[in-house]
Amino acid sequence: MLKITPLPAFKKYPRIVAFLLGALAVTGYAPFYFYPAAILALAGLFRLWQQATNPRQVILLGYSFGLGLYGAGVSWIYISLHVFGGMPILMAALATTTLCAFLALFPATAGWISTHFGKSKLYAMPVAWVLMEWVLNWIFTGFPWMTIGNSQVPYSPLAGFAPVFGVFGVSLAAAQVAALVATWSEGTFRRPVLTALLLFWVSGSLLGRIEWSLPVGAPVSVSLLQGNIPQDMKWQPEEVARTLTTYLDLAKKHPAQLVVLPETALPMLRNQLSEDYRQALIKATGGDVLSGVVETENDHYYNSMVSLREAKSQAYRKDHLVPFGEFIPFKSALGWIYQDLLNIPLTDLASGGVHQRPLILAGQKIGINICYEDVFGEEIIRQLPEATLLINASNDAWFGTSLAAHQHLQMSQTRALETGRMMLRATNTGATAIINPHGDVVREAQHFTTTALTGMAQGYTGTTPYVRWGNWPVISLLFLTLGVLWMRKKK
Repeated sequence: MLKITPLPAFKKYPRIVAFLLGALAVTGYAPFYFYPAAILALAGLFRLWQQATNPRQVILLGYSFGLGLYGAGVSWIYISLHVFGGMPILMAALATTTLCAFLALFPATAGWISTHFGKSKLYAMPVAWVLMEWVLNWIFTGFPWMTIGNSQVPYSPLAGFAPVFGVFGVSLAAAQVAALVATWSEGTFRRPVLTALLLFWVSGSLLGRIEWSLPVGAPVSVSLLQGNIPQDMKWQPEEVARTLTTYLDLAKKHPAQLVVLPETALPMLRNQLSEDYRQALIKATGGDVLSGVVETENDHYYNSMVSLREAKSQAYRKDHLVPFGEFIPFKSALGWIYQDLLNIPLTDLASGGVHQRPLILAGQKIGINICYEDVFGEEIIRQLPEATLLINASNDAWFGTSLAAHQHLQMSQTRALETGRMMLRATNTGATAIINPHGDVVREAQHFTTTALTGMAQGYTGTTPYVRWGNWPVISLLFLTLGVLWMRKKK
């Protein structure tokens, strides 16, 4: 047996320790990718929950951990609200703090759930944690930004569970490992725990070696244009001509079979785009051109990615809109916020619908997602297994030089790993990248530069277990496990 002495701070200042552990977990995510930090931080929280003497302490410890996790992990919301949205400093700080305080309720709730299982509470902790991550994935349209499974992609052996069970399966494996680390009793780390840890590690490694998809067709040359248009200037009328020139020049210098411009790259409505400019882009590239632009139809506006080669464009219209960014919840009550406090364009968009199919471009069937749609794995697989290639078009300029763009890139890596497809990311300021089916970043453009990222993209075919079944196997397992633990407690 290996002797481990718990730190005195765990008992003297548990809430401060919980807060610091939550902040430490952020180093497990991009751009740091130090995946053990997220597991060790969660293990520390589980240990604190074990030491707590009543449910109230458990809830407060979970809440403190959540404040550290989200306070350090998503505080970049302030930048979009104040720096680019124009919200006054105090109100932007209050709104960001309120969001973090709300998100911290989910770790607290996970702790509260675990207190209902008596001596089995340690077994319930990882299950309750992932259950709350899943709830956060859909409640109020969803904001699963700091899902623990993402922190393991792509370098942790546990990332091998992604093609089988999705990101929540990786979360469950990571949380179970954290629970095993926290199982020492009176400073003792027992051999069976080490055996179980090795089992998780080896299983993930072996799953990660499986080729879940196969190449189909010839590789295509791609050029991902990064215009680096300042967010505060993007929609200014006097900047339109410069923006169009920037992208045309990039296209001329970096032609390819498939050229992709970022989300809303062309700052105008689709029907305002001149035929001369469209033809110039096509001639410059010599291939298919896919660009972000706003479409209008029947008095509705859509955040779209459109193919510019055809006279009648193929298009994908964004389905999962950002609340308070692309549509206004409770518009009659909250519309004044946008009229009086914010300077955010396009806050009244319509959804493109869930039944859209891949676009046929450059000989590939391309599944497109816009902005933070790639945060939701169960939405990406709607276009699979038909899609042979995935493209994400984003504009993370809203978040400045914060962690947001890096974290967003990591979630695209998770989607590539879940689906067994390459993911191409075309963004305004970064992270523009080419990601292989194993979730590895093959190439990435330097952030905040006007450039084009060129390379080759291979189409893939095949169906991973996650594409076939989605999140339901893991969610069913969570509820089944809690049911078994509840019956065990009753006996």
